[in-house]
Amino acid sequence: MRRLLPHPAQAPADPRARARWLAQEYAAPEGLWVRAQMISSLDGASSVAGRAGGLANASDEMLFAVTRALADVIVVGAQTARSEFYGPAEPHPDLSEARTALGRPAAAAMVVISARLDISPALLEQPAVPGAGTVVVTTDSAPADARRRIESHGIEVIAAGEQSVNPTRLMEEISSRGHKSILLEGGPKLLGQFHAAKILDEICLTISPRTVGGDSSRIILAGEGVTNWSLVSLIEDEGFLFTRYRHQSLS
Repeated sequence: MRRLLPHPAQAPADPRARARWLAQEYAAPEGLWVRAQMISSLDGASSVAGRAGGLANASDEMLFAVTRALADVIVVGAQTARSEFYGPAEPHPDLSEARTALGRPAAAAMVVISARLDISPALLEQPAVPGAGTVVVTTDSAPADARRRIESHGIEVIAAGEQSVNPTRLMEEISSRGHKSILLEGGPKLLGQFHAAKILDEICLTISPRTVGGDSSRIILAGEGVTNWSLVSLIEDEGFLFTRYRHQSLS
């Protein structure tokens, strides 16, 4: 693994040292920061057979774990959480101590978006780490019985919109709880809503050296409009490109 931009550098060979190196590379600025983490094939596919993991390699999985370790909360759509078998976030073996030293939970909280409250049972389990549980965000029109079922597990349910979740209201709810570093993991429809609301500060896109074909979706669906981004970092590993694009108004 080597950094190409903004200045060439070689990543450490030792996995623990490499994780710490990536944590420095991907450290977010102070204050509220909304980062999207996605992967795409060379031909623009966001998944293989419905799962993003089919495009990744070991280094992408390491980066995925590092960006989670840097976040206060991880935001994901319910469909993505089901297809990718999400559960509560787990502490990073090499970075969790740095979190707890700052008074943060050892792992990030999970924020799951669902208008129908169709939540994966794994996300309703109590986390092993205090403060790293699940919060469900839904709408005012969500099924009342489903909401009661989720709340019976001790899960907080928040309404942030009438018929659909409003990304701006969602961010207000998250930031009001003291969370600043927000990691958005998709899927493409949810990312499209954040993109349309113009509240994304950064997109971290892994470009996989694979092609998929077929009709797999892009990383952003729904919400039209052109947004300009500036490349601030580029890392290469085994043909995979790990890019960081910052909203041009912030560069």
